[in-house]
Amino acid sequence: MSQDSQDSHDSLVPASRPARAAVHATSGRRLGAAHPRQEGPTDLRLVPPALAAWATAALMLDAPPEWVVGVAVVCLVAAGVLLLVRRGGTGGESPRAPVLPGGAGGQSLRAPVRRGGSGRSGEGGGQSLALPVRLTWPRTSAAALLLCVAAAAVSAALHGADLRRGPVPGLAREYATVTAEIEITSDPRLTRPKVKGDHMAPTAVLVNADVRRVEKPDGTAIDTRAPVLVIVDAGRGSTADANDQAQPPAEAEAEAEAEAEAGVPMHPHPHPQPPSTTHPSTTHPSTTHPSTTHPSPWLTLLPSTRLHITARLVPSLSDGDRIAAVLRVRESAGTEVVGEPSAVQRLAGRLRGGLREATDGLPADARALLPGLVVGDTARITPELDEAFKETDLAHTLAVSGSNLTIILALLIGPPGLAQLVERRGLAPRLGISLRTTAVFGGALTLAFVVVCRPDPSVLRAAACGAVALMALATGRRRSLIPALATAVLLLVLYDPWLARSYGFLLSVLATGALLTLAPRWSAALRRRRVPPRLAEALAAAAAAQALCAPVVAVLSARVSLVAVPCNLLAEFAIAPATVLGFAALATAPLAMPVAKALAWCASWPAGWLANVARTGAALPGSGVDWPGSWTGAALLALVTVVVVLAGRRLLRHPWWCGVCAAVLLLAVVQPAPLTRVVTGWPPPGWRYAMCDVGQGDATVFAAGEGTGVVVDAGPDPRLIDRCLRTLGITRIPLVVLTHFHADHVAGLPGVLRGRAVGAIETTGHEEPVDQAEFVRRQAAARRIPVTRAAAGEERRTGALNWRVLWPPPHQALTPDALDAPEGPNDASVTLLVRSAGLRFLLLGDLEPPAQRALLRSPAGSLLGGVDVLKVAHHGSAYQDPELIRRAAPRLALISAGADNSYGHPAPGTVAALRAQGAVVLRTDEDGALAVAGTGAELMVAGD
Repeated sequence: MSQDSQDSHDSLVPASRPARAAVHATSGRRLGAAHPRQEGPTDLRLVPPALAAWATAALMLDAPPEWVVGVAVVCLVAAGVLLLVRRGGTGGESPRAPVLPGGAGGQSLRAPVRRGGSGRSGEGGGQSLALPVRLTWPRTSAAALLLCVAAAAVSAALHGADLRRGPVPGLAREYATVTAEIEITSDPRLTRPKVKGDHMAPTAVLVNADVRRVEKPDGTAIDTRAPVLVIVDAGRGSTADANDQAQPPAEAEAEAEAEAEAGVPMHPHPHPQPPSTTHPSTTHPSTTHPSTTHPSPWLTLLPSTRLHITARLVPSLSDGDRIAAVLRVRESAGTEVVGEPSAVQRLAGRLRGGLREATDGLPADARALLPGLVVGDTARITPELDEAFKETDLAHTLAVSGSNLTIILALLIGPPGLAQLVERRGLAPRLGISLRTTAVFGGALTLAFVVVCRPDPSVLRAAACGAVALMALATGRRRSLIPALATAVLLLVLYDPWLARSYGFLLSVLATGALLTLAPRWSAALRRRRVPPRLAEALAAAAAAQALCAPVVAVLSARVSLVAVPCNLLAEFAIAPATVLGFAALATAPLAMPVAKALAWCASWPAGWLANVARTGAALPGSGVDWPGSWTGAALLALVTVVVVLAGRRLLRHPWWCGVCAAVLLLAVVQPAPLTRVVTGWPPPGWRYAMCDVGQGDATVFAAGEGTGVVVDAGPDPRLIDRCLRTLGITRIPLVVLTHFHADHVAGLPGVLRGRAVGAIETTGHEEPVDQAEFVRRQAAARRIPVTRAAAGEERRTGALNWRVLWPPPHQALTPDALDAPEGPNDASVTLLVRSAGLRFLLLGDLEPPAQRALLRSPAGSLLGGVDVLKVAHHGSAYQDPELIRRAAPRLALISAGADNSYGHPAPGTVAALRAQGAVVLRTDEDGALAVAGTGAELMVAGD
């Protein structure tokens, strides 16, 4: 092309292709950037309508009808006025004026257009003519925003009306027992085990459903469609009362668990096999809950199954939820299947069942994690492993998320930025598949993903957000993908307004937005500082997602993880191969199970790596810090994040300061015991005995050498006892003594065993409650730890520590009708007299007055006088034998009790009686964890 023709061509560009001219202008070059897919200014016009629709849907779900009508009418009228005014005001505009989309409304830009000359400075008298480039009139965007608000208000009102119309809400307010036909709309899931007082809360099965037909107590049948939460109380009696709505896991809590932290279920969320047509009650063994001896047949139900049940309707405990009522079902009540699941759900169930079968022979961690990585099936994940994933902010890997879909589709289209080029990679070009056919295959894979993971709103959200992320990978145009993300948000909120109140949806959008906006900038900044490109992109993606999502996660968990970014970086190497191999096993299981098992075995290696990363990160003493779990706390964390980012930009210019900050952060996370002791003074030098602050329960430790301790009871929460042992520097435990099997003494056992060498577990011979005794045996058997029974007269020693068992008598386990036989688990508590460095410690477990008097009458009664430290029985309850307190006459009395507990522990009378004997009384609910140090006459106590 000649110079004159080139100049003529340049002069016509603004009029014929104004958008292209602007792109060339932003590139800083006369002909634009060489890359054919260069980007112009980011188009943000869809962002305000999407955000406005989101906020409107969240507010209007439970708004009065008149408010909804008013908002919709006002918005429609205002939008009509804006559009009419715009139409009337455009008549005099020049048709040649180029109009560019994107950018801030109302502003005008001037695009330089060269006439004559080569366009290079100082050459041949070239001139630049600045033509006005007017952006799209903001009134159009305002009208679009108002229309989206009106649509969101109407959609939210219609969805909210589903909860109020029909007979179900009224019957729930009356606590009526009804016969109903329901359609299952979600996978059944089990509640997580929780300690309530001294026992475990009964296990319940939760499942979402629609009531399609209800029969009132008077026999009237009404067709309806009302969303409900079904709670099947498998572990309770068959009678119900008017207080049922307050007894089990509350529906609000269940829903909150399902939507918490990065869209990840916080409780086991099984995707069970479909029920057999000949044996409908059969369930996969792994769906059995740790505290459930017989699996519930409800766990075999697939979505779209119709049931005829008799149940009690009770109101929802929280307003603003997406259920009209709670259906309380006794498992023993008659339940009849009246409609089989759809063919699609049966196919999905068979695929998931095949994956579970393919992973049956794998190690425990891989067996639990692989179904979760592939289809979000977390039924096999133990609470301890689940907690580790939460503390390291890796829980998103176990949820059905867009990353699953992105990984599979990226395998098809190849690496980023090459999907539309001749040099594109991936499986598609290797198989000779054209670009259009590749798009069709990508759509088919997306549809299969939705089918396998169930087409509920959370899966649709994942598919939409995953498609957005995939488009960013395929085109390399992240900024132009922001309108696509805004479109996905807008359509999903209009389709299901309840997503507007979903924390999982919020986290998905924030994470995707971070990858599209912050991550590219941070990655480029790191590459400019000579960070390798792949490492820079991975680090930027993890940091950007963490920066935007951390405030919301803090609201849900009241905790901020300090190891989230490094753990996510380490997990990045394993997620893709585990997901790809897992999906391959899923697809081949129905056709060739041996091949599927081989693929699952290969996937078990990266899955095991993920589990090790999560456990290692969670085990670090400074893995996280507590944070206010409120929106005020979220705002504060957001402010701190901004400050850290701004400071980090400056620090990157000074490598030495970066190294210093990294070393300080490493020390804060690892918290070496010598350094921690110097900084915090905990534990005190030469400590002999520590009472951990585990809430309403008991957990104590005797020092038995460097890094070694004998643990007596484990408390109700594995996290709390694990944290206490970490701060004490305990890594080896020759013996764990469990005084009795109440949950507030044994439920924390997994935290004691986590990452520590344990020699043996010693328990009482009175094995009640049975479920907790079985729990202890399972935990011990899984780690091949021997379990023995304590009996009076037994003496043991480890290092300078020695102790004697005073109670229960050895014959009690064999003769329960004896005079001194325990009346319950408390009276069978193992009672210890411990000697360490000249100090005598008396630990009474939860002995009640009858057993305390029997202990005084026993041969061991003569040993009880003049102890130095008394661990007061039963959390300092009012039920104490005065003679035992007088006989012991302790110098120091320690009481383990939870703050604001409902039992009134410790009782004021007990505290007064101890002080009357000259004892100093300290309690964990007021003083926190306590450590006793000293020798003989010297006795010192320190708190954490």
